[in-house]
Amino acid sequence: MQQDQKMPLTSHLVELRKRLIVSIVAVAIGFGISYNYSNELFTILARPLPSNTTFAFTRLVEPFFTYLKVSLLTGIFLSSPVLIYEVWAFIAPGLQENERKWVLPIVSSSIVLFIGGALFGYFLVLPFGYTYFLSFSTDTIHPMLSMDEYFSFTTKFLLAFGIVFELPLFILFLARLGIVDAKMLSVYRKYAVLVIFIAAAILTPTPDAFSQILMAAPMMVLYEVGIITARIFGKKRIEKGVEET
Repeated sequence: MQQDQKMPLTSHLVELRKRLIVSIVAVAIGFGISYNYSNELFTILARPLPSNTTFAFTRLVEPFFTYLKVSLLTGIFLSSPVLIYEVWAFIAPGLQENERKWVLPIVSSSIVLFIGGALFGYFLVLPFGYTYFLSFSTDTIHPMLSMDEYFSFTTKFLLAFGIVFELPLFILFLARLGIVDAKMLSVYRKYAVLVIFIAAAILTPTPDAFSQILMAAPMMVLYEVGIITARIFGKKRIEKGVEET
């Protein structure tokens, strides 16, 4: 009896190991391909900066490890279709039919929103923000940007924007469960604005007010999009005295 109970767990562990191995191999292949273009990839990452900006490094191995980080990040991005498939193949057998039909729309929407948020930050927010920060340079104060620090700041900023753009999907999820509705979201809008600025202060890599405003502004727009989404696709609240059949 104990052996019968342990076998399913053992089978799951074997399946998990196989999925992990495939995922690691996919990331390694993506990393190997990306490393050949690591210099070009870092140049693309640096495009939000003004064209005359140069980098400096204070540690001998800083460029090497920065290129490794850029290649690993790009490798994960290139292998993401394989990673998503492996996760789906692992969890799909445990889902019911009505649950499976929601997975593809949710995953697709989540990917589109995340990429949209990262692109929004890359093309609109970062160029404006970096130009503002570098405007503090004078004849006696010259910026010396570290490669590693720039990579860390930029990737964290883009990751934060990708997460923030998931807000409409999160609101839709709550609305489908009947936890919130459009009317409730509208009533508590002023409290949501306060929470948004607190979240922006937490998610931004630097504690300055300018970066927080750059993130809070699109979050407030996304909150309004979430209200519209909840109004259209949210679960209708049951009228008083009427039981749900």
